[in-house]
Amino acid sequence: MRALLRVLAPLLGLALAAAGVLVVIEVVAAWVLPDTEGLLVPWRPWGVTLANLSWNENPVPGIAIGVGVAGLLLIIVGLAARRGDVRLEGPTTAMTVTTSPRVLARLVGTRVRASDDVLSASVSASARRVGVTVVAWHDAPPDLREVIVGRVKELLDALPLRRRPRVAVSVREQEGVR
Repeated sequence: MRALLRVLAPLLGLALAAAGVLVVIEVVAAWVLPDTEGLLVPWRPWGVTLANLSWNENPVPGIAIGVGVAGLLLIIVGLAARRGDVRLEGPTTAMTVTTSPRVLARLVGTRVRASDDVLSASVSASARRVGVTVVAWHDAPPDLREVIVGRVKELLDALPLRRRPRVAVSVREQEGVR
């Protein structure tokens, strides 16, 4: 959702900026040429059309419903894209302590990469799940997955997490020479 907001925000900003520039151009044109109907937008014919339009006529309710649905979708996207902070136990109940999932992923990655049997590792973390993908040397022990899971769980136990995330570890071997 955050990626969608990163696309929508500049597009909506550009649309509002274009509308603002259009209004400025029309206002300046109305000052300079007061007898014209509008330089780029035919304001007077639009005004007459809108003055003769009733709330009960066909396109008005459909447009109102469409704008309402679009607004609700934007609100839902904005609320769903909130940052997923990892909550920690604070020193007092009146204090809220959080960390980012990126920091949790770095901590787990450092712990996992410290093993001699690990060639490389990638970690993704959220408040609910920690996923670790390990590339092991070709002569790694068969119980490497359980060892990595144990290390990650040991680290998570040492952190003052309010809710402990699930741990998922996958291991694949890499042929290579040490």
